[in-house]
Amino acid sequence: MFLLLFFVLLIQFFTYWLFEPLASFLEHVFEIRLVPIIALIGLVFLFSANNIENN
Repeated sequence: MFLLLFFVLLIQFFTYWLFEPLASFLEHVFEIRLVPIIALIGLVFLFSANNIENN
């Protein structure tokens, strides 16, 4: 049981160590002021006339 707990904690540590810098970088790139622009682009793409059903 302790061995399993050790492996889970080890996996969590390495996952945090690998992905925390990437998440921090993306948080600074996509600041809160960019969310409306990204949402607008997503909605335009979603409701565009060039979707898969028209092809």
